[in-house]
Amino acid sequence: MPHVFEYALVRAVPRQERGEFMNVGAIVYCATLRFLRCRTHVDTERLRALDPAMDLDVLRDALRSWGQACEEGPGPMAASSPGQRFRWLTAPRSTIVQTSPTHTGLTDDPRAELDHLMRTQVLPPVDHP
Repeated sequence: MPHVFEYALVRAVPRQERGEFMNVGAIVYCATLRFLRCRTHVDTERLRALDPAMDLDVLRDALRSWGQACEEGPGPMAASSPGQRFRWLTAPRSTIVQTSPTHTGLTDDPRAELDHLMRTQVLPPVDHP
């Protein structure tokens, strides 16, 4: 039986005043399965086309923090439920890491949904001969 899941794309926003962004990850949450995961991939060449001066170390540190916020374990977010952490991560913000609006769907496998989002929305397209 399928489960409701929610997801958002994670975006790098080098210069907020320009309104430009690049998808650098996805976050998937499924309450009934207590699933919350974030996966990221930074294509530095494409991102440098938006802003050659972007501090990639700052971006990578921020994305690492997002991944840690999804994990169950020690840390400042440990006392929060997966749903609370998802809501906190997807709340509007004005930083170099933002999310798309949240979307919903049905799934039997939230991990497969995360793989699909990464393949279709984040990773560079694969050229086919």
